[in-house]
Amino acid sequence: MEDQKQTPSNTPPTSPADQAAEAQAAQSATPPQTAEPAAADDVASQPAAQLAAQLAEQEAKAREHYDMYLRAVAEAENIRRRAQEDVAKAHKFAIESFAEHLLPVMDSLQAALADGSGDIAKLREGVELTAKQLASAFEKGRMVELNPVGEKFDPHRHQAISMVPSEQEPNTVVAVLQRGYLIADRVLRPALVTVAAPK
Repeated sequence: MEDQKQTPSNTPPTSPADQAAEAQAAQSATPPQTAEPAAADDVASQPAAQLAAQLAEQEAKAREHYDMYLRAVAEAENIRRRAQEDVAKAHKFAIESFAEHLLPVMDSLQAALADGSGDIAKLREGVELTAKQLASAFEKGRMVELNPVGEKFDPHRHQAISMVPSEQEPNTVVAVLQRGYLIADRVLRPALVTVAAPK
């Protein structure tokens, strides 16, 4: 076999001192492994602290909103209860104002009953005065009298008792047997009437 020729290397031989220097430089360039976990812990701890703060803030807002809800529910219950009481009082005392207007009428009737003079003219005068007081009480209570003589028959306000021959137009009220009354444009009692018969 022929001996192979070795090619001389261009890299100069490295001395032991140079090798030690290179190893020390490589070791100093590499960061210590113990620093990485500490840095990672700092990064992880910052979001956790922020989340805890946000959670505490949201819990405080939730408690505030719940307190507002409870107060609103209590206020609504109080309003409902007061409204029920007002309606009950309105039903119970709705006639109070009208009753006050009727008191003078009762006073006049009692005075007429207590009169023992036997004067018919005086008694009639007292009855007329009492009737005026009653009419005033009706007016203050928004009661309107229905006396529809000569008017066209209105089945919503009049109640026909009979039809009678008359010179008036057919379906016209001839006579009122009992006067009717309205209260606030609502029929309290229809007037009892007789109506002209068709010719």
